[in-house]
Amino acid sequence: MLRRTLLLLPLLPLLAYSDDRTARKPAAWIQSGVIYEINPRTFSASGDFKGIETDLPRLQKLGVSILWLMPIHPVGQLNKKGTIGSPYAVRDYDAINPSYGTAADLKHLVGAAHKRGFKIIIDVVINHTAWDSVLIKHPEYYKRDAQGKILPPNPDWADVAGLDYRNTALREYIVGMLERWLRDFDLDGFRCDVAFGVPTDFWEPLRVRLEKVKPDIIMIAESNVPDLVVKAFDIDYSWPFHSALTDVFENGAPATDLRRVWQAERERYPKGAVAMRFSDNHDEKRAIARFGEKGALAAAALVFTMDGVPMLYNGMEAGDTTESGAPALFENLPVFWPIVERRLDHARFFQDIIALRKAHPALQQGEVEWVRNSDADRILSYIRRDASGEFLVVINCSNRPFLGLVDASGDFRNLAAFSPKPATPPSVSLDAWGVRIFERQR
Repeated sequence: MLRRTLLLLPLLPLLAYSDDRTARKPAAWIQSGVIYEINPRTFSASGDFKGIETDLPRLQKLGVSILWLMPIHPVGQLNKKGTIGSPYAVRDYDAINPSYGTAADLKHLVGAAHKRGFKIIIDVVINHTAWDSVLIKHPEYYKRDAQGKILPPNPDWADVAGLDYRNTALREYIVGMLERWLRDFDLDGFRCDVAFGVPTDFWEPLRVRLEKVKPDIIMIAESNVPDLVVKAFDIDYSWPFHSALTDVFENGAPATDLRRVWQAERERYPKGAVAMRFSDNHDEKRAIARFGEKGALAAAALVFTMDGVPMLYNGMEAGDTTESGAPALFENLPVFWPIVERRLDHARFFQDIIALRKAHPALQQGEVEWVRNSDADRILSYIRRDASGEFLVVINCSNRPFLGLVDASGDFRNLAAFSPKPATPPSVSLDAWGVRIFERQR
């Protein structure tokens, strides 16, 4: 009966890229990398650069390779949200938040990170500023209404003022500022907040200018706009995929939604486009709070075995639930690192899956082939394949066990780190929120 059900499942066509352009090809270290997002104010007990530097050995052992620091600038206080204000309401682009340390402290952190093989980038917020920004003395730099009143980027973002990139003097100032950060601190690039709100015709020449300072950089766009990955950015956000992931793992939507969204995005983007994959970030409650402990690991398994570049957020590997109510953007909510002692499976899982990805190019740049299974509403099954190897991934997106079939034949080896109970496809069993990863034998 299971076999007959399996054969009746529809196999959706693999959509090709319909955009006739080719995306910018990221450097090999970007495609093989793992991004770790750090909120400096909450990452350590000291809430500063030195607290991050102290933890570099652990991050190195974890296996992440690209450290992304959320905004490090002074935080605006006028019209601020929460007790301390958002780090994305920047008061001075050329300064460092004194609570994080000095310029010398940042340079020491960057140097120490480089010695351990990390790349290190900072978050830049150039779509808007704080209302008490040093740039407010230039009202011509800002979006204004007919009466000349400065406007926020949208009504919901009342703590920030929107910048107007029709002003050429503003453009030149922003370019020079970013060149200085890249040059003076030996940074490896930038994560660009609300990149979709800044014109593409600013980003593309900016990339050229920045590469003259340091050729081998990474530019990450917080965006889901295909134009931006043609020339300006290496990777962008897979927001639609993340939304589908949330609907499936938190709201019980059918697992087929993830495949449908993945295919739609593939069709919409230029050939070769690379996205950042994530299940947790600074804009939402922690994944563990939204999906539960086992659900959070299942969602992370999808992120780390799907195409694109995976990202971990600030204590996620410890199973931290500090931001279970609201993200730590407007309050000081330090990561509760001791929780790792009660959730050792989280630390082991991330270390193992990062090591697996790092060891196998097929899990970095390999093609994705979706394969059928006998319960497509709850189970995701797909193959990652390149010339060097092939992996079958099966994930239960529900809180009910699964015993059924996956349409994959051949000599597959069960990877014990993720699938302690032996199994051989096509017959597969999964616990609630279970994950199995198989490697094809050659």
